[in-house]
Amino acid sequence: MARTSRGAPRSDEEFTFVSPVVKYLLFIFNFIFWIISLVLVLIGVYARIVKHAETALACLAVDPAVLLLIVGVLMFIITFCGCVGSLRENLCLLQTFCICLIVIFILQLTAGVLGFIFSDKARGKVTEVINNAIVHYRDDIDLQNLIDFGQKEFDCCGALTYLDWSKNIYFNCSKDNPSRERCSVPFSCCILSNDTVINTMCGHDIQELDYIKVGNRIHTNGCIDKIVDWIHSNLFLLGGIALGLAIPQLAGMLLSQILMNQIKDQMELQNYNQKHSFDPWS
Repeated sequence: MARTSRGAPRSDEEFTFVSPVVKYLLFIFNFIFWIISLVLVLIGVYARIVKHAETALACLAVDPAVLLLIVGVLMFIITFCGCVGSLRENLCLLQTFCICLIVIFILQLTAGVLGFIFSDKARGKVTEVINNAIVHYRDDIDLQNLIDFGQKEFDCCGALTYLDWSKNIYFNCSKDNPSRERCSVPFSCCILSNDTVINTMCGHDIQELDYIKVGNRIHTNGCIDKIVDWIHSNLFLLGGIALGLAIPQLAGMLLSQILMNQIKDQMELQNYNQKHSFDPWS
């Protein structure tokens, strides 16, 4: 016979091992990520249906719109199991939620280890993706803005060298190329000066100049080397981001495991009460 906070006796049927704090904390945790999953799905649908950017984005290893849809749908299903499982105290849904988090965490850890071990192959794949993006530079405004942002942010030009821009049909340096941008590079490759008037044509005919003259007008280093240098210089920052992504997953696994244990204890108590409900000596 349990007792209430005022000392009055309370029947075992009113007692519960399930903590409301754990239960609703897990629900809120899942509800937040459930909303995020809906946003990802909506963005993915917009990018896939409204934008019609399949041709331009086909150069990438994975279509970002499809990737957003896959991640959003998976998050929706997993967090839905967590929300309903915590509210209904359903062991099956909570176990599904916990197992999914464990599998995702292991896959992320494995991907990180494999990426570190096979860094040369990963570098080659990234180089291939960037070169393909250069080929489709003019095909989609969003892809163009993404490349320009990367080149401005890392002060770089091309994948391995600025001559990679000759792979683009507009910037190709062949003599039979009728484009006005023949032998040029995008403005995002240029070294910006403090002049009041910015020379937006600074990359014009740059591929035909000597390397020394080129270095005075544009960034000659490729973006791959710049990105690798940035990663080496910001290992602590990247480690903090990885830890920040892992903490919610670990918290979800811990809360779901605690709640499942409490539900199992509650089920055992209910079974015990049912067995002894008609026992006059209990």
